[in-house]
Amino acid sequence: MTAQSGLPERSRTAAALEAAALVAVHAPSVFNTQPWQWQITGDTLELRADRARALRATDPDGRLLLLSCGAALQHARVALRAAGWDVHVERLPQGDSSDVLARLTVTGTADADRRAERMAGAITVRRTDRRAFSDRTVSPELLSRLREAVEAEGAYLHVVRRDQMPMLATSTARAADAENNDPAYRAELEHWTNRPAGSGDGVPAATAVQRSPRRVPVRDYAPGTVAGLSAGNDFDLGASYVVLFGLTDEPEALLRGGEALSALLLTATADGLATAPMSDTIEVQWPRHLLKGLLSGVGEPYLTVRLGYNDAAPDLPPAPRRHAADVVQISDR
Repeated sequence: MTAQSGLPERSRTAAALEAAALVAVHAPSVFNTQPWQWQITGDTLELRADRARALRATDPDGRLLLLSCGAALQHARVALRAAGWDVHVERLPQGDSSDVLARLTVTGTADADRRAERMAGAITVRRTDRRAFSDRTVSPELLSRLREAVEAEGAYLHVVRRDQMPMLATSTARAADAENNDPAYRAELEHWTNRPAGSGDGVPAATAVQRSPRRVPVRDYAPGTVAGLSAGNDFDLGASYVVLFGLTDEPEALLRGGEALSALLLTATADGLATAPMSDTIEVQWPRHLLKGLLSGVGEPYLTVRLGYNDAAPDLPPAPRRHAADVVQISDR
């Protein structure tokens, strides 16, 4: 695709920025909180954290909020590049409020970028698939492509080895036990899994998956009620588990980690993989320490992602998304 012609430059730019912000609403976020706001002013698109949507119990340090916002940022970048626009990105701009996470400024038009077009095509079809994956394994070549996509965004990817799987399963189970015994966590989960009709966010029971034996436990998003989706007849035997990580957990590194998560998920979706980010293990200090051990102490784990195939399963229902007017603001300045 290329940037549209026949319109005044300013209106073309504003329309492209608005379209990118609207596409970015499809980015993944913890508990589907979608904790971001976009502000369009002239030829600039500004990403801001929506602290009202922060998870005080589950994510007290805001790591997952920054990862979520970084994923939205990369979605917007990909959409603009696929539409034929060159964009300058300024992360954590100096002198601005701490809620201003990034500023994208259109600098001109560009030739078609096939890689960006391919990723952009995956944005609206990507789903978090919590169902069990089949015995079909993910090829080393595909895992290498995913690692390259992550590293291009400034983060790193560790593929969990077979001998490391017990530690991953143990750390995930311990995190689940700790959180389920925390009244504040349970109240937060209750809030985001029982959202009002039309809110456009959260994880409704219709998109949650019934509990079943798994290689690595999956968070129960329907406690006390019946989840709408069956896990299926498989057991994740062919699934690959990868740990997204960076060298530090400073805000810019986490924001870039979110951009890398987006690149990982969109590339995987374009290549026919089912994906499921899993943040449980990094939400609790001791399990996060265990997960860091899988990295041999090098770097900070940001997230685990389950990758695999679910060829015979029916299509997943889309997750709720917020209304455009709630997410995007346009200034006349």
